[in-house]
Amino acid sequence: MSAPPPKPKIYHITHLDNLPQMVDGFIWSDADRMRLGFNCKVVGMGEIKRRRLEELTNGCHPRTKVGEYVPFYFCFRSIMLYLLHKGNHPGVTYRGGQKPIVHLEADLRSVVDWAEAHGRRWAFTGGNAGSPYTPFFKDLDQLPLLDWNAIAANTWNDPFVKDRKQSEFLVECSFPWELIERVGVMDRHTAQSVVSALTGARHQPEIVIARHWYY
Repeated sequence: MSAPPPKPKIYHITHLDNLPQMVDGFIWSDADRMRLGFNCKVVGMGEIKRRRLEELTNGCHPRTKVGEYVPFYFCFRSIMLYLLHKGNHPGVTYRGGQKPIVHLEADLRSVVDWAEAHGRRWAFTGGNAGSPYTPFFKDLDQLPLLDWNAIAANTWNDPFVKDRKQSEFLVECSFPWELIERVGVMDRHTAQSVVSALTGARHQPEIVIARHWYY
């Protein structure tokens, strides 16, 4: 496997309409979001979300389901974003395109420090956590076991590359807004919408127009 970057970043994608309920609060796992009754704009695949909530366990913490964790990718321009961009996958009901989707970027090691200080379980995977065959890890010394070339790849015709590019970092229950370092957006119009959503927030992450994070 290839070496990980010296300071790995992780990325959570969401619709900008969901930002107001995250600002100065938390990003919630699907399980906790449903338990708390939050009404948000869901942009994921319904059947995979169901499996993560009901069937798939965290391989490092087997008494918990994958859906009880907040998911992050190790890359921007994810395969999931591509599906949202194309808007024709039968398993995705969202049809609003990639423009309103924002990337929430955090520093991996800072997140682990926070999680361990607050008793939150965490793990990362060698592929899509929605697959029953994906390996799970809970030691940062195991980061070199991930396929970092696949994670950074812009094409994924090879099914092995496609799976490994979808490696995930998972944080139990919720993720604090204060750990978001940057919000990546597609264009200036979306950036202005994010500015409005963050008005009055105590924590103001940098907003970056990062067209190369999109398709």
